[in-house]
Amino acid sequence: MVVKVLNKQGEETGRTVTLDDAVFGIEPNDHAIYLDVKQHLANRRQGTHKSKERSEISGSTRKLIRQKGSGGARRGDINSPVMVGGGRVFGPRPRDYSFKLNKKVKALARKSALSYKAKDGAIRVIEDFTLETPKTKEFVAILKALKADGRKTLLVLAENNDGLYLSARNLQSATVVTVPELNTYKVLDAATLLLSESAVTKIENNLKA
Repeated sequence: MVVKVLNKQGEETGRTVTLDDAVFGIEPNDHAIYLDVKQHLANRRQGTHKSKERSEISGSTRKLIRQKGSGGARRGDINSPVMVGGGRVFGPRPRDYSFKLNKKVKALARKSALSYKAKDGAIRVIEDFTLETPKTKEFVAILKALKADGRKTLLVLAENNDGLYLSARNLQSATVVTVPELNTYKVLDAATLLLSESAVTKIENNLKA
């Protein structure tokens, strides 16, 4: 797939980049995408939820009513789960939600997500650029020139750039990441994918390895 290279003013540079079909043109595997996104969201969970069980409630252990003859439940002390304010039965406990996923499955998921974006025409390649000082206003103007404003945009760089990262930090609809930070969830969550020229090469090298 051949894509024209744009500059930060949104103009064509006259150069083109060929996106490797082995990364951007495969038959997407929806199940691999599901597993990778599921793992990403699971790893973000803190798992610190906790409710008090019967033994952890502070209350008297005196038996409230006799065992038989009341016609009601055989409840014990005031900490019983059947009582208002009592302990919770099988309540949530702190746990780790993370799980293992094979590298090949994760790579397949990323290639599938990128292939979906390429198929939808949501990928744009821009020449490498930087901002000398962080300026959100200037970054917004660049997005507007690239017709990527007003929608979720993911800018992928080959290496970290503080000027661009800080310029986009206050924008809810724009995110700047480096190639190692790129994952399936972020690719699918963005409406437009902006790839720097050097990032394209790095992505292809990483996913074909």
